[in-house]
Amino acid sequence: MTKRCDEKTISTNVQLVTINDEQVGQRIDNFLLTKLKGVPKSLIYRIIRKGEVRVNKGRIKAEYKLQNNDIVRIPPVRITEKNQPVLSKKLNKVSQLEQQIIFEDDYLLVLNKPSGIAVHGGSGVDFGVIEALRVLRPEARFLELVHRLDRDTSGILLIAKKRSALRHLHQQLREKTIQKNYLALVRGQWQPHCKVVKAPLLKNELSGGERFVKVSENGKPSETHFAINEKYQNATLVKASPVTGRTHQIRVHAQHAGHPIAMDSKYGDKHFDQQMSLLGLSRLFLHAHSIYLEHPKTGEMLHLQAPLEKKLKEILSLLREHKK
Repeated sequence: MTKRCDEKTISTNVQLVTINDEQVGQRIDNFLLTKLKGVPKSLIYRIIRKGEVRVNKGRIKAEYKLQNNDIVRIPPVRITEKNQPVLSKKLNKVSQLEQQIIFEDDYLLVLNKPSGIAVHGGSGVDFGVIEALRVLRPEARFLELVHRLDRDTSGILLIAKKRSALRHLHQQLREKTIQKNYLALVRGQWQPHCKVVKAPLLKNELSGGERFVKVSENGKPSETHFAINEKYQNATLVKASPVTGRTHQIRVHAQHAGHPIAMDSKYGDKHFDQQMSLLGLSRLFLHAHSIYLEHPKTGEMLHLQAPLEKKLKEILSLLREHKK
């Protein structure tokens, strides 16, 4: 078959890869994203779903976790050039990421992610934070997301620079020893007695890949702790600390408590959003503000903070003025 001139060959032959200690525990979809750099996530899931990717000669699902000495069959892959994410250091969002790094060593990179940029490409997004960092750090042999943030949420994002660090941090997440704290501006006066929201969450995927989450008895157990940070006339700044890590958890739990987050296009309140818009707020007011974790190499406890962007601080100042 003749290859089209706009096609790029990522893999020409079937590859058989034996999994080693460094790769154990990694999900097969994430493993393939690393091995087949530049391949759209949608194509990765397609070749898994069609059974073209095999582990020990058997079909697997995308969430399969690799075991020591697994033999992974990777099929030949071709993609069109137009599907390649075009990245340039001249792009503002890419170059600005370097200025948003709040901690870095040989094992870990911690970013204060801006609102409006996805953590990874896919679902109509050409590129995200992780692709941008790989362009900025072409010499880096390993860069992988430890967790995710919604596109419109800003704040602390962990990126592992070694496979061993990724495994260690994932273990901390599973054991719930990492504490993440968010700041959220919500509608109305949050009541002091509402300290914990336990409401099971069910994730639905709408046509086009958009995700929508609702409270449902058929959902997964979910828990978020809330504390009042500052009160205003018609709003409250709360600290939200998720115990579980479900999709859109804080946003849905805040809505369930009767206090939707400002400028939340999916779970918000239009009247409240209009009031906040008049003050100049144009983005979701949800920010991953601080994190406590054990350093994956030294074992030292790290407490890292990501300051609010200037615009969010200005909104809070205006709310204080209106309170007087």
